[in-house]
Amino acid sequence: MSRQQFGFLAGFLAVAVWALAGVGVAALAVLAGVLGWLVVRVLDGDLAVTGLGDRRADARRRR
Repeated sequence: MSRQQFGFLAGFLAVAVWALAGVGVAALAVLAGVLGWLVVRVLDGDLAVTGLGDRRADARRRR
């Protein structure tokens, strides 16, 4: 499946859920999909989260 086909399918399903179940359920479905995508990216090593805690601590020290 190409990226264009996947994007179409994701958009179509989001609108279908919105039409059938309402805006809130559709928003939760999209949020769950994004969170799942982020978890997979982290597990695959494509997204590093090791430095996020250090950045937050540094910002607090500067204040």
